[in-house]
Amino acid sequence: MSTNLNSLKNSLDGPVLITGHTGFKGTWLTLLMETLGIEVHGMSLPPEKDSLYTRLGRQGKVEEAFVDIRYFTAVEEFILNRKHAAVIHLAAQPLVMESYRSPLQTFETNVIGTANVFHAATKVNSSKAIIAITSDKVYRNENRGKLFKESDPLSGKDPYSASKVGAEAVVSAWQQISQIEGGPSFVSVRAGNVIGGGDMAQDRLIPDLIRGFSTHKTVKVRNPNSTRPWQHVLDPLLGYLMCLQKVVNGTEIESLNFGPNEPSLRVDEVVKTVQTVWGLETLVEFEEPVNRVYESSRIDLDSSLAEKSLGWKPVWTQEEAIVQTTNWWKSILINKLDPLEVTMENISHSLREHKIHEK
Repeated sequence: MSTNLNSLKNSLDGPVLITGHTGFKGTWLTLLMETLGIEVHGMSLPPEKDSLYTRLGRQGKVEEAFVDIRYFTAVEEFILNRKHAAVIHLAAQPLVMESYRSPLQTFETNVIGTANVFHAATKVNSSKAIIAITSDKVYRNENRGKLFKESDPLSGKDPYSASKVGAEAVVSAWQQISQIEGGPSFVSVRAGNVIGGGDMAQDRLIPDLIRGFSTHKTVKVRNPNSTRPWQHVLDPLLGYLMCLQKVVNGTEIESLNFGPNEPSLRVDEVVKTVQTVWGLETLVEFEEPVNRVYESSRIDLDSSLAEKSLGWKPVWTQEEAIVQTTNWWKSILINKLDPLEVTMENISHSLREHKIHEK
C-alpha cells in the first residue's frame, strides 16, 4: 500500500503534542513520529519502572512535562506555552480490571482529563486537529460477534468502557463547539487489543504470559474462549497519523475504526501461539474469573471506512502480530539484544510495508 504520510511534517508546520507519551503506545508513537521527522512534545504521568519508555532511556529525549491530566491548571500551563500544530490524546486509565478497583479515578482521567486537554488545546490557535484515542469497547455489545461500524450505538457496562463512552461524548461536544466557534478538528479513533514489544501492563494477556514465562511461574489465564481483535501497535498508530494527515488537509472525519482484517482470535489461540514462539517450558492454567466481573466476550471491528478514506490496511495479521510481539521479548530477555534496536527494526519494517520513507 502507499500513502502520502511523508508530507505530514510539512502539513503540520509545528510540533505535535502526545498526551500519555510515557505509556506503551505513546512511546511507540513518539519513536514512529521521530522517524518521520516530526517534532514531538509529551505530556504524561511519570513513567512506570519497567515501561518501554524507561527501557529505551527516553526521558529528556523530547520536550515533556509530567502532568496528571485530571488537573486543568497544570495541563493548561504546559499547552499554552507552546504552539502545537496538533494533539494526539492517548493519556488514559486503559485497564478494565483496574477500572473496577478505581472507578472514580478512571472516570476522572478518561472523561474530565479528556475535557481538560481539549479545553486547553482550543485556546491555542495554532492547533489544527485533535485526535482522541478511545477504544473498541465503546460500542453497545451483546456478544453476538457483530462487526462494529463507526455509526453503531455506543454504550459501556464496565467502568472502563463506560468512561470511554464518556470520552466519546466529550469528543462530540467539542466537535460541536468547534463547528460553532471555529477551531481545530476533533476526531475519535478506536482500535482493538493492541500488542507489541514493551507492554508490561497488569491484567493484559501477553504481558502476563511474558512475565510468567520469563520467571518460570504458572500463568493463570481467564476467559480462554473470549475473542479480541489483536493487532500490532504500529498498525493503528500509522492509521492515526494517516487520519491526522487527512484532517489537517481539510478532510472531515468524525471517527474511525482500526482493527484486523480477519475474525478475532480466541484467548486460548493467542496463548498457544506465544507458547510455541517462546519455545521454552511454559506453565499456563485456564480459569474462569472468581468475581464474575463483566468483560465483553466477543469484539470485532469493521475497519472498511479507514481503508476507504485513508487507504489504511494492517501490515501484520493477528498471528503475525503475536509472533512479532513474542519475538521482541525473546530478543530482549533471552538473546539480550538492544531493545531500541529491535523496536526500530519493527518501525522500519512497518514503514517499508506502507511505502513510507523515513526522514
